[in-house]
Amino acid sequence: MKTLSQTWFADGYIDFELKKYTLLAYLQEISKHFDEHRLYPQLADLVFHYNNLVAFRENKRYLQEQFPKKLTGIQIEKLQLLYESLVEDDELMQELEDIIQYSCATMKETITTGSEIYEFVENQLSIEPVGIMPLDHHEGYFMLCEGSCRNTWVYQYRLSIFEKHDEKYRSIKTEFVDVWQRNFVNTYQNIKSQLIRNRSDLPNPAIYAVQTDLNFPMEETLLPVAKRSLVRYITSIAG
Repeated sequence: MKTLSQTWFADGYIDFELKKYTLLAYLQEISKHFDEHRLYPQLADLVFHYNNLVAFRENKRYLQEQFPKKLTGIQIEKLQLLYESLVEDDELMQELEDIIQYSCATMKETITTGSEIYEFVENQLSIEPVGIMPLDHHEGYFMLCEGSCRNTWVYQYRLSIFEKHDEKYRSIKTEFVDVWQRNFVNTYQNIKSQLIRNRSDLPNPAIYAVQTDLNFPMEETLLPVAKRSLVRYITSIAG
């Protein structure tokens, strides 16, 4: 995938037309993936670059706070030094402001397109528990089925809670287990029985069936959307 450097808008020669061309080439490739309902990693990458531009425009001091995992110390320092040097150059600063303003508006349009696809896919998903559920929902399995495909993909999951800016967030880690061919023998309940019998590390797991009648790219769209939807579903029932 064609991508942008984390400081693309300030790298090299700061020229509006040059940066505009760079951005549009990047967004054109993103849009090709969206046209095929392929959301990730394109959507996440695009959102990062948008947030990075907004943070730089608002205040250089927010960079380290906003993106501790994405930007290294050297990159943060580079942006801070750039910001400080541009403050003394009104013409160059205005050129950069024009680049950022245009880029934010243009990126936002493509993000909206990606978000609409995400919401469409999410609305096509149904999530149901399989059999009797344990009290602890934070670890278990989910079965993923889509469209006319006669396969059931099974993943082990584990939810964890982390804090950021005094707020709690839930994250999910998954591991592919196996794939079963869907038929009258391999029902959800039978697959659950096989999992419990063959994987002793989770003797009484929570198991969910996540399914849709439509076909979507598995790795690029269906799996990441299903994971996020499952987190919200479990959070809502766990309280």
